[in-house]
Amino acid sequence: MKPGSHFKDIAFWLVLVTASLLQLVDAQGGTWELLLKKAGIASMHTMITHYNTAIMLDRTNIGKSQIKLPNGRCRNRKDEQVLKHDCTAHSVMFDLDTNTVRALYIETDTWCSSGQFQYDGTMIQTGGDKDGVKKIRALVPCPADGNCDWHEYATSELEDPRWYATNQILPDGKTQIVIGGRKAYTYEFVPKRNKNEVAFDLKFLKDTKSPQDDNMYPFVHLLPDGNLYIFANRDSIVLNYKTNKVVRKFPVIPGEPRNYPSAGSSVMLPLLGSDDFAVVEVLVCGGAKAKAYRNVKGQYPCSITCGRMTVTDKKPEWVMEDMPMRRCMSDMTLLPNGDVIIINGAGRGSQGWERASKAVYNPVKYATYDPTARFETLAASEIARVYHSTSNLLTDGRILVAGSNTHEFYTFTGKYPTELRVEAFSPPYLAAGYNDVRPAITDAPGKVGYGDTFAVTFKVTVLKGALEMNMKSSPFVTHSYAMGQRMLKLKATAPVAAGAGFTVDVTAPPTAELAPPGYYMLFPVQNRIPGRAVWVQIG
Repeated sequence: MKPGSHFKDIAFWLVLVTASLLQLVDAQGGTWELLLKKAGIASMHTMITHYNTAIMLDRTNIGKSQIKLPNGRCRNRKDEQVLKHDCTAHSVMFDLDTNTVRALYIETDTWCSSGQFQYDGTMIQTGGDKDGVKKIRALVPCPADGNCDWHEYATSELEDPRWYATNQILPDGKTQIVIGGRKAYTYEFVPKRNKNEVAFDLKFLKDTKSPQDDNMYPFVHLLPDGNLYIFANRDSIVLNYKTNKVVRKFPVIPGEPRNYPSAGSSVMLPLLGSDDFAVVEVLVCGGAKAKAYRNVKGQYPCSITCGRMTVTDKKPEWVMEDMPMRRCMSDMTLLPNGDVIIINGAGRGSQGWERASKAVYNPVKYATYDPTARFETLAASEIARVYHSTSNLLTDGRILVAGSNTHEFYTFTGKYPTELRVEAFSPPYLAAGYNDVRPAITDAPGKVGYGDTFAVTFKVTVLKGALEMNMKSSPFVTHSYAMGQRMLKLKATAPVAAGAGFTVDVTAPPTAELAPPGYYMLFPVQNRIPGRAVWVQIG
């Protein structure tokens, strides 16, 4: 044996063992994958269509993007502040199968705007800034190889300017309510319910305004009774939009302001068929210290707390818990098993250009049903995702992460440069070690009616434990909030053998208030391990 060869062998095996341990840690904490080095735009708004494509949207009033419009097409806008003749795109369609993008044409400024999917999968998008502040736009999705594009309504506009507003699709599947915005203390309906309809005053939005606002992009959740839960700053109410009456007020959440520009986030936790969808809980996490937006040099620490409240209780109270790290500008995305992932964001400052620091690279899992192990810190990304980042659940269970532009224009230098890369995070439940218990749907209806019982056939290597069928909406994600996000754990029978697989009978939600008409991802979940979802249209 040559001198030193024994130690080389030991070193070799140590490297192998270390690599194996690192792989194990990655499997436990999830893994990251870079999907695209250059999307062409920094996605400020991201939506997943039922064709498994992603609509990505930035603002137009920004100068050149990094992707050209096709066929020599250009925008000519006299009121554009940077580039009045612009031949670049400010929206793209991202193909999740090929990890490629196609340029889309958007006419007016969509900066800090809002939107929702309709019953037929059409994205209706509203507001923005400058020439886009009252505009209404639509995109009818198509397969990845199609040529669908944005259409702007020439004769229909919003009643009030909507910049930093929130939208929620209503139970008819066609109408969405548009709430708030900068200096907009009203709500209105798109389309109007009658031709003479105007905007309705909402005093709550004035009451929750602070010197730096903190009431923009209000958190809005459609409740099972058809009313709206609305949270702004630190307060929340239930609004009956049909009568224009506030029918309930809730305790003030402890801690910091939670809405833009303080940049917390919120989800309505899954509605459960096991209790007939009667219990509604909301979760609000993160935020920024009061006055953080107005004191950039202070770089105050962001909030460390999450508040959870059962809004259907007779005497609801906030139950507060601490996250593993301070966070503002984070996104909260419901996972297929009902947990929540808290992802993106910063540890200091607030939303706004160059107003935050200490990017947070680690996602955190919030265990919805396990108070003894509520938070778990997951594997870190190498990319800072701060102001203007997005997070969307995909049908395969991954999280699509895009965006981040802390600057007024595209700036590719400095601490947090404009980010054009697109990546995906695979939570720990996607580790290969779970493949034997991961169910795979082989047959399901493409459309169901309210209260229908329908059969779902699936295959799985090992059938054991609890099996769930969970239905998840596809929201409009922007500025740390996923508009229209909701999940329902549906009633399902025990699996029975059917050929080479198994069948369960699933009961669809009984009302449109529980699940407004539209396309939903239907996930099979066994022992909290999800399989790939199929798209099902309800209503």
